[in-house]
Amino acid sequence: MELTGAVAIVTGCTGGLGQRICRAFAENGVQVAGVYQHSKEQAEAFATEWSALGPRCVAIQADVTLPEAIQRMVGQVMAEYGRVDILVNNAAFNQTVPFKDLDGLTLDLWNKILLANLTSPFLCVKAVAGIMRAQGGGRIVNIGSIAGLAPLGSSMAYAVSKAGIIHLTRCLAVALGPEVAVNAVAPGTMMGTRMTSKLAPELIERTTKTAALQKPVERDDVARQIVEFCRSDSTTGQVLVLDSGVVYH
Repeated sequence: MELTGAVAIVTGCTGGLGQRICRAFAENGVQVAGVYQHSKEQAEAFATEWSALGPRCVAIQADVTLPEAIQRMVGQVMAEYGRVDILVNNAAFNQTVPFKDLDGLTLDLWNKILLANLTSPFLCVKAVAGIMRAQGGGRIVNIGSIAGLAPLGSSMAYAVSKAGIIHLTRCLAVALGPEVAVNAVAPGTMMGTRMTSKLAPELIERTTKTAALQKPVERDDVARQIVEFCRSDSTTGQVLVLDSGVVYH
């Protein structure tokens, strides 16, 4: 795909990774619609910063766990740009519950995590799929986690949701081809993200020490790989692990 002038929707745009994804797109000439839920001033400041790199970027408020908010979000993007070329499902939610604490993982919390991390991305894809097909092409990138490839992470529900998003990626690649390519990244521990800030320090240290490269994952590395997935014309249904060498997949 030619990236210059393309339009990307990136959910969770004010998060530690989301910011870097949006900036990486802007650096490659992509017009970015950064989607936020609460941080209006921060999101608008970021959009101004990304626009200064050349492409026209905007901040759009939406709670992407609500179907009507997703439709409104896509409608705003279409009104602003007239097209949608890229969707990055980056927004997510988690709350730490040790795997052995089954009673602590309540049904309400399980449902909240699965809604935010698996159902919401599916609904976002459904909202843009018809547009992309009508345009004759599009790119979707889902944000997974190594917790979706091994029983790791800060809660069982989070791990299951990320396993789900990885397999959803493969299923969507079949469902949306040949017009739309769908891929995913599965990062390991990244410093400077809301998800990592919720992890116990000893878990972060242990994961870092067991990694082959013995260091956390660089957010900009993940962002650059997402851009390359969107640039590629022959890659779909793939899950790229970026974890400094923890899970070999």
